[in-house]
Order: sequence, then structure tokens, then C-alpha cells
Amino acid sequence: MYEEWQERNFHLVPGAKEEAAILLLNQSYTQPWRAANDADGDAVPDALDPSPLDWREKGYDPFGVLEFLSWDHDWNSHKYDAGALERVVALMKEAGVGMVRLDFLWQDIEPAPGEYHFEKYDRIVDVLTRNQIRILGLLGYSASWAGPVWNGPPEKDATFVRFAKKVIARYKNRVKYWEVWNEPDSRTYWEPQDEMKRYTRLLKKVFSAAKSADPSCKIVLGGMTAGGYYAIKNVYRQGGKNYFDVANIHPFVDPLRDDRISKVRSIYKNVRRLMDQNGDADKKIWFTEIGAPGIRPGEPDKGWWEGTSPGEEQQADWVKEIYEEMPSWDVEKIFWAFFRDNHEHFKSAVDYFGLIRWDFSPKPAYAGYQREAQVWNKAWKNFFRTWMQQDSDS
Repeated sequence: MYEEWQERNFHLVPGAKEEAAILLLNQSYTQPWRAANDADGDAVPDALDPSPLDWREKGYDPFGVLEFLSWDHDWNSHKYDAGALERVVALMKEAGVGMVRLDFLWQDIEPAPGEYHFEKYDRIVDVLTRNQIRILGLLGYSASWAGPVWNGPPEKDATFVRFAKKVIARYKNRVKYWEVWNEPDSRTYWEPQDEMKRYTRLLKKVFSAAKSADPSCKIVLGGMTAGGYYAIKNVYRQGGKNYFDVANIHPFVDPLRDDRISKVRSIYKNVRRLMDQNGDADKKIWFTEIGAPGIRPGEPDKGWWEGTSPGEEQQADWVKEIYEEMPSWDVEKIFWAFFRDNHEHFKSAVDYFGLIRWDFSPKPAYAGYQREAQVWNKAWKNFFRTWMQQDSDS
């Protein structure tokens, strides 16, 4: 198990430039959680921690969720006011969530050129940090003043790059991972499609700006759809190889299919093979969205893009399969989409992807996620305890 830990986490060992940047960060907020042998309070002993002074890391912990914590607008039924935010983060902590993927919306933060509003995001980051939940920040979409449509690139790359650099610099002592856009290979989120030419151009500029703002940050490729193999191939063709640290796919499949696991494995293996062929064998792959609806008995089936909606128990079964099977493939992070149901936002069964319902009541999938996280944490804690005892005995 020690060899497995080392193999999975070797890529987290910082280089000289990154280590110097980490040492400069103010991470005094972790002080209450620190211990003599755990400098960053992440429950991984310093002797095994590949980056023991970086609270933003937690070694190999695959348990993530996607949740729209920044949604407090008319168009999303004001999903998260301050009270709802505190309530849902407490439930995340109880479930064993290690990292949350959330939008840092350009329109919210910079509603007019050079006019920045960080109050809401300061509050979100503070609540998550206080509860020891790490953050994957998603940077997007176009602000109303920056481009003709929200789901297309800005007219001038420099405007988005300036926004991204400003956000990364502000939160660098609490957020290490930044994702550049969501599903840029989908017409829903990036229009027009052009074989990733425009996206890769923007990615390169954001990567360089991000590293200048925080040399220790990591850039995550925009999450690609289930057909993302071709999109990532085009990123390589456009010269994007050296402009992301983590690859990222959304391998949604119908959990009612008999071949559901093999279907996801096929998507993963194809991307893994592509990355290896392009000299990126050391880069990890994250699933920043995977999930399915869970419809309560008696509710009408509104359908989703895979067809018939699973029931809540079937959704729970899929959670169990995902977190028992997929980490063994060396998928470093797996973000269930979503943590909480939405209120008639998508107008389909996609509104029922949550582990908890709109009224905050847990679904069977919540208990399933929690059990899997507890099993994982118990196994690694036993490993840490045994290793530390052996080390002290010797």
C-alpha cells in the first residue's frame, strides 16, 4: 500500500519554483488543524505527504462534488443565500466531500470592465476553508460586456486573461486548482465550435498568466464531454500540450445499461492512451462531472439525455459502483454532479442529479457517498497509522 500511495502521489511533489511559491503563501488559517507531524492539517502525516506545507492538497482523495455555490440569481431560483450556503457545506463535510468544483463567474466578479466584486466569493471560499473542503475553481463564462454571448469566447482574450489572473492572485493561498471553462467541446457552453482552435489559444494565455500570479497553482483542462477524446486530441494538435497540468473529462453514461462500467472505462482508457502517446503519461485525469438523476417514487419521469431516469435507489447504486471501481484506474478525482437538486432549472431530470433534494433532505445516494468516503478514509488512516508505528519502531 505504501508503494501505491507513493506512485499515486509522486506528481504532487513540488518543483523548486513551486515549493518556493508555497512557502511564500500565507496559510495561517490552517493553524487550528495542524499537528506536530501534520504541518498542513490535511490528515496525511508529513512523512508521507508529498507537499506537507500546502493545505490546498490532500494527497490522493478522490471524493469531489460539483455544486453551484455561486448561484444566487433570479435565473437559478437564488439557490444559495448565506443561510443555504452554510447548511449545504455542513452536509458536504458530513458526507466526506474532499473537494468542491464551483463556478467563479466572470459576470458576477467583473460586471463592468475593471469593476470587481469579490464579496460573495470571499464568503464561499471562507466557508469551505473553515470546513476543510478544498476547491476546484471554474473560470468562466463570458461577461455581458466582453462578448456577444455568454457561452462563447470574449472578443478580446486579454479581458478574460486579466479576470482570471485577478481571481487566481486573490485566492492563491486557499485555491490551488483552476479549470479554464466548462465543456468547451460542447455547443451548449462554447459557440462556435472550431476544433478547439480558439479555446486552446485562450488556454495558453490563461496558463501563462496563472503561473505568473501563483507559480504553485495547477491548471485543469476545461471538462470535456463523453466524446472528449477528439477534443483533447485537437488541443494537442493546436499546441496545447504544455498548457495544462490535469486533463478533465465528463464521462456520463446511463447507469441502467448493463455495460455502464465498461463504457466509462473505454472513455477513460482512450484518453489515457492519447495522453501517453503525446508524452503526458505523468499527468492525471479527473472526472469533474459524472452522475445521473435520482427520481423519487411517484414523481413523473422527465427524462435526461441518456433516456429513462433512474430512481433514487438506482442512483445510489451508481454512486457505489463509481467510487468502488473508478479510483482503481488511477482517476485522481471524481466529482459527483451535483450535490443538491435544482429547482426547475434544466426543466428535465437533470434537476434531480443531487445527492440531496432541493429541500436539503438526503437521498439514498447521499448515504452511499458517505459510506464510500468513510471506507476509503478508514483504509488510508489505518495505513498511515501502521506506517508511522513501523517507522517509530525502527
